[in-house]
Amino acid sequence: MDILTIAVYALPLAAILIGYMVRQHRITVRHRAAHADSVSAGLTEPASLHPVIDASRCLGCGACVRACPEQPNHTVLGLINGKAVLVGPTDCIGHGACKTACPFDAITLVLGTERRGIDIPVLKPNFESNVPGIFVAGELGGMGLIKNALTQGQQAMEAIAKTGRKRAGVLDVLIVGAGPAGLAAALSAKAKGLSYQAVEQESLGGAVFQYPRGKLVMTAPVELPIIGKVHFRNTTKESLLKFWTDTCRNNDLNIRYKERVEAIESKEGVFHVRTTGGEYQACSVLLAIGRRGTPRKLGVAGEELPKVVYRLIDPEQYRGKKVIVVGGGDSALEAAASIAELGDTQVVLSYRGEAFQRAKQRNRQRVQEACDRGQLQVLLNSQVRDIQPETVVIYQGETAADLVNDAVIISAGGILPNDFLRSIGINVETKYGTA
Repeated sequence: MDILTIAVYALPLAAILIGYMVRQHRITVRHRAAHADSVSAGLTEPASLHPVIDASRCLGCGACVRACPEQPNHTVLGLINGKAVLVGPTDCIGHGACKTACPFDAITLVLGTERRGIDIPVLKPNFESNVPGIFVAGELGGMGLIKNALTQGQQAMEAIAKTGRKRAGVLDVLIVGAGPAGLAAALSAKAKGLSYQAVEQESLGGAVFQYPRGKLVMTAPVELPIIGKVHFRNTTKESLLKFWTDTCRNNDLNIRYKERVEAIESKEGVFHVRTTGGEYQACSVLLAIGRRGTPRKLGVAGEELPKVVYRLIDPEQYRGKKVIVVGGGDSALEAAASIAELGDTQVVLSYRGEAFQRAKQRNRQRVQEACDRGQLQVLLNSQVRDIQPETVVIYQGETAADLVNDAVIISAGGILPNDFLRSIGINVETKYGTA
């Protein structure tokens, strides 16, 4: 082979190789910088389901990066030195598309981390708990995304239908919760001809109903029983709730609101479910409830005052007020930003941590923009110590501030219903970064 022939083949190959290496280097630099920013800001703990990458299996094809629905708005996954890395942990909200896209089976979806455990009911692959006949779907089982909850509600009901549990004069299934998972389960039960009843302790939509007015709800296309394929993109809370309300009315779904479950007992193969509205008997029970039914309190003096609430329903009610929001998660940041954006309020956001690790990037950005406009004051490493009718005492380190105040919104999360689950015999385990 002469030199000319070698040059004809070798030079283009060399150019391609050099171009590839330069491109990979630029990607590594960009994604390493994004990862360093996350670490320096203390944003290293994923809020929910997230990927763990096996570097020995990953070949750096980038399929997971491209598949992530949060990209390109947020850099969740990146490539560093030819390997996939979770570069923006707090921006990951558990879509799970990365695992499906990976052609080398290098990704495992897990809950919790070594530093922060998450309590999850022990479930079989068909969503049945260790108590035969009691199933769990949606947020309580670790799936907080609306699309995932809708899908799980259907899948759990399909599993319930396959059990064939039936008894004359008894409901085939009682659905507890009318959020996304409960709604999908009710549609599925009706489509399969099962006798069912759904009960909801609050209003249609569950946690979605509690979002601030106009809050952007990020969902994706999903197939619903009876309804068919539904496409949602950048949908407001109001639009989504209207769709659900129309769905319930047009399909005559059996849902009772303002009815909370107090106890579940199994007697001779039938579940006796006592609620604040009466008692039901069912062959199976589907728990489609949230993880934060009971708000977590601060345990400080004055917390019982009328001006203290634990969720934001409508920012308008705080127009012209001096408001303190307590918490560092998405609910707290959304509440603080929504009220601050009214323009004629004075809002203080108090959080005991050093950074908003559990909040999504878009919410952190809203807070920062409100701060830049002078509409919002953020007090990190701070704690509310005393609430008085007209003031609130906040400590930041050893320094105390006595702030004039009209309203306090505590968004410090909620108490997991572990006691309730254990009372009916369901085992709960703490996940520390395990599947």
